[in-house]
Amino acid sequence: MTSATRQPETPAATAPPRLIATDLDGTLLRDDNSVSARTVAALAAAEEAGIEVFFVTGRPARWMDVVSDHVHGHGLAICGNGAAVVDLHGGPGAHKFVKVRELARDNALDAVRLLREAAPGTVYAVEQTYGFYQEPDYPKLHLEIPDSLAPAEDLLAPDGPGADEPVLKILAYHPTVDPDAFLTLARLAIGERANVTRSSPSALLEISGPDVSKASTLALCCAERGISHEEVVAFGDMPNDVEMLTWAGRSYAMGNAHPDVIAAASGRTVANNEDGVAVVIEQLLAERA
Repeated sequence: MTSATRQPETPAATAPPRLIATDLDGTLLRDDNSVSARTVAALAAAEEAGIEVFFVTGRPARWMDVVSDHVHGHGLAICGNGAAVVDLHGGPGAHKFVKVRELARDNALDAVRLLREAAPGTVYAVEQTYGFYQEPDYPKLHLEIPDSLAPAEDLLAPDGPGADEPVLKILAYHPTVDPDAFLTLARLAIGERANVTRSSPSALLEISGPDVSKASTLALCCAERGISHEEVVAFGDMPNDVEMLTWAGRSYAMGNAHPDVIAAASGRTVANNEDGVAVVIEQLLAERA
């Protein structure tokens, strides 16, 4: 385990940072889902220095209460691996969708069919802007009661439950396949019909629209602000962060990161439980001073 006193492995600066993009679970949050006092102070100091902070997560909007008290300025977060940009200023239960990049139902149905054929035993859940639906055999992974239980084909039908809401992503779980092998298998089976990634230690895949990722939505938000990728510092720990870490001018894999993340990032910091994001922010602000 990397020592908390060790300085992060820092990539060469390409441009002064104007935006910090950080994943939440396994990155900004400790394993108990808390945000440490040190991290809260570092985020506030970055905003005071004129550096915007974006939370970029696979979480749905309804799970963002854990950081709602720590948004500054713009108050925006990228949720669902890039499927939605959400204004958190309203507080718990009052989040506003600013941008939605949906998964077309035809693409979702194709993905379900192809992955069922490639990996029999796969079970599904459907994440929409406000609703959450799942198949009867989908395990209790998310500590919430689904709005409806039915086969994925029925959940995604034009007249299915939640038919008036956009689909943000589908979740695919397999009880026995190795998680990395499942990801590779799904990407080969589904091809360009959808973007497939994962952020869970289990064999749980997250399937979004073909061009939807943390990186692509972050790029849109940065373009709206006149911020180039060289001016972005990004943090992450799991495969769903790889594109974002590759895109950003400077990027850091957490000390607890997946090997693919370590390979993609230009730098490395200590683990989430050692406040690795705060360690880097403090260093960046010291460099500016």
